[in-house]
Amino acid sequence: MDKSLLTLRGRLELQGFTGLSEQRQREVDRWLRLAPAICLIWAAAGFYQASPEIIAALIPFAALGALLPTHPFDVIYNYGIRFLTGGEKLPPYSAPRRFACALATVWLTVNALLFHFQATQMGYAMGILFVTVPFINITLGFCMPSYLYRLFFGYPKTQNTGQEIS
Repeated sequence: MDKSLLTLRGRLELQGFTGLSEQRQREVDRWLRLAPAICLIWAAAGFYQASPEIIAALIPFAALGALLPTHPFDVIYNYGIRFLTGGEKLPPYSAPRRFACALATVWLTVNALLFHFQATQMGYAMGILFVTVPFINITLGFCMPSYLYRLFFGYPKTQNTGQEIS
């Protein structure tokens, strides 16, 4: 594994949050984990109950996270918590983080359909895998779907050197 992924900067740049000062990285790191945490809790409740309705209700939020510059759950921080902490708004999502939301949208859709059509064992298996992904992001700051995005599409070139950011 790339040693840069062991650093805060490396993990944030993996997700597309580039050009942030060290102070800004430390400030936003934990709050960028809020949306995945809410998704994990919501999805886990749906998987635990094998409820296609609960899972399906999360799908629009995941889809909006893929389509919009920020995740809908970031509103909780941007228009609430940050005023209590004195922080700035979270940076907008770029392609790797939005890819993660798009992947979650597809995964949740498949999972809701599995439970709807009583393929419960497969639904639970995929559900366990699903909640593992945001759990790793929440606890370690490592976003597996963003890592896949970088494997497929690489890192952007810097303007000054033509070198890949990593």
